[in-house]
Amino acid sequence: MHAFPCGTPFLDFVGTLRARRNAEPTEMLASPQALDAWFVESGMMDAAPGADHTGLATAVSLREALYSVTAAALAKEPLPADALAEVNQQATGLPVQVRLGDEGAVRTGSVSQGLASLAREAVEILGGAEADLLRECSRPECTQTYLDRSRGRRREWCAMETCGNRVKAAAYRARRRNQQV
Repeated sequence: MHAFPCGTPFLDFVGTLRARRNAEPTEMLASPQALDAWFVESGMMDAAPGADHTGLATAVSLREALYSVTAAALAKEPLPADALAEVNQQATGLPVQVRLGDEGAVRTGSVSQGLASLAREAVEILGGAEADLLRECSRPECTQTYLDRSRGRRREWCAMETCGNRVKAAAYRARRRNQQV
């Protein structure tokens, strides 16, 4: 149900509102069940945290705060105070629990613990050297932000399988049209 092209859970979480600049962006966290699914599909938790509508509202609020601080960091602008306060407040919570069992590591927690883990990761990345690796996807309709950890730091798209293929296919079609004229 969810995609994870960004290289880090907090940026993938920010990307749960797809095509932000479109007239009607696509909301991937439309229900508490979708939030539960995101936590499990991302690998942050092995079992659904049991989200409710209050947890969903808190998650969407944090997502938007994370987007604001990420966009500001990408643009090398001052971080918005209200969004920064929300991220920092969420980062003070308890993180997802990790326990070792007979079958390996088990990750469990509540929605608030998952959000705290995401906020902490954002603080570490945006406040550290990896902030210089932030890039926005080059496909105009896409608003995914990712960490460019590629050799040479020349990655252009959030994911080659989706945006990269679309951009390359459109360029190919345009070249073919120009050759036929």
